[in-house]
Amino acid sequence: MFNNKKVIIVMPAYRAALTLERTYKEIPFDIVDDVILVDDASPDNTVEVARQLGIKHVIRHDKNKGYGGNQKTCYAKALELGADIVVMLHPDYQYTPMLLPAMISIIGNGLYPVVFASRILGKGALKGGMPMYKYIANRFLTFAQNLLMNQKLSEYHTGYRAFSGEVLRNLDFTHNSDDFIFDNEMIAQIFYKGYEIAEVTCPTKYFEEASSINFRRSSIYGLGVLKTSLFYFLTKLGLMRWKILT
Repeated sequence: MFNNKKVIIVMPAYRAALTLERTYKEIPFDIVDDVILVDDASPDNTVEVARQLGIKHVIRHDKNKGYGGNQKTCYAKALELGADIVVMLHPDYQYTPMLLPAMISIIGNGLYPVVFASRILGKGALKGGMPMYKYIANRFLTFAQNLLMNQKLSEYHTGYRAFSGEVLRNLDFTHNSDDFIFDNEMIAQIFYKGYEIAEVTCPTKYFEEASSINFRRSSIYGLGVLKTSLFYFLTKLGLMRWKILT
């Protein structure tokens, strides 16, 4: 626990058998109480590796529910277990677990209710091998989102996120998309509820086993991000009622 707060790590997994052990072994269990791994119907032996590592809470979807659908299961289980702090850590070793103490302490000490690990603060993204087209798209989308949502995040697209249990309990994330746009819909809900998001600098690694979406999926995601930000903007102005916010 951290400051008498129960800390749970959730790991949305898909084809993570080759990287899960490296990720899991760097988790600081002196402050982490539980780990939940949700396997989204992987064709490999992710579930078997998780059980061999001794992960207590392993859930497997019989059918692939998508990245957002996976997170819904992760957060629902964490809240069921009484989490005070929940951190989403990808098991593909793209994000270092060594940042967990910093992210947990920010929430555990009551500084911010949400923390994102940003690859854009500093030079972590390109240094870690982020493809140039993804970097440029990331910067453009983040600029547009900051304008539409009246915020100043350095990155909206990191997969490394920590939440207080209070925030997750106050968000109706069950109605969000089951696809990758889920992350940005959650951000819209967080800001709409009046919560603030802190950021910490995060190195990242791009390598063969790390998960990544192709150019076509990235393009669909980008359009979805702009749509999400526009709907947030119009809802804040009172020009529409977007159901996931209102």
